[in-house]
Amino acid sequence: MDTAKCKNLRFFGLHLNSLACKCVGLVVIALVVRAVCLPRFSVFGSMEQSISLPVNNRLTLNPELDIGKSKFLEVPQIIWGLNNQKIAFARACLTARMLNRTLLMPSLSASLFYKEVDLLKPISFDKVFQFEKFNSLCRGFVQLGRHSQVSNTSDVFEIQKGSGRRWTVEKDLEQLSKHRYEGYETIRMVGKHPFLWHDHWPVKDYAKVFECLELVKEISREADKVVSKIREMGLEEMLRRRRENGVNLGVEAVRYVAVHMRIEKDWMIHCKKLEQRLNISEICSSKEEIVERVGTLWD
Repeated sequence: MDTAKCKNLRFFGLHLNSLACKCVGLVVIALVVRAVCLPRFSVFGSMEQSISLPVNNRLTLNPELDIGKSKFLEVPQIIWGLNNQKIAFARACLTARMLNRTLLMPSLSASLFYKEVDLLKPISFDKVFQFEKFNSLCRGFVQLGRHSQVSNTSDVFEIQKGSGRRWTVEKDLEQLSKHRYEGYETIRMVGKHPFLWHDHWPVKDYAKVFECLELVKEISREADKVVSKIREMGLEEMLRRRRENGVNLGVEAVRYVAVHMRIEKDWMIHCKKLEQRLNISEICSSKEEIVERVGTLWD
């Protein structure tokens, strides 16, 4: 077949040398190439997608997956007088800070009994001090958590606080520095209460915790009433004395003294034994004696 005849061949009714025929040829070639190569690309594409999607989904759907969950420290009920309870609470906070944990909101005590454990009246921390205000003021230093935040109540490691003369500050610090309990969600301190724990922190750290403590409104209002009543009675007494002495009646802030009267059983027993041992009778004072002595401070 010569060249002239080839030029006159028809393909589906079109001359091979026509523009339309050339376009059809290019389309056919493209389809063949796609049929041969595309499955290979699709396989690798689907494999790549199956490998990369879980990673992308993990980062997108759960961006905090690699961030450690909150861990907590639980301490025994805090007891004794309010000032001692504040010290014990601060010590518990600083222990939690050392362990890089959140302190679970402890129970305070509404009574002053010590040895009569059955007479202790626990009261929740947030019934005395403002929980949210504390966390706001102490943010970045120490933090309180609620027991409802614990996700696994069985994931607990108990630490028995040592006692006695052989339990030195160094041993206590070594116990806190061990890392065998880092994996547990909650560390529970058992044994003696925080006021009796060894102290490892400077005074300024305690002061920082104290600055974050604010009484709840109900208690602060009652405290304001007491102070107001004291000032009112003091002003009346001051004006009476000035009238008797013929002094000009000026209005000024009334000073007052708050007396901490230790009347709980364990203190009175300790006081009486101390008097007997020293053979004196001037340590333990009655209420009447205390009032009389305080009343003469500014005379």
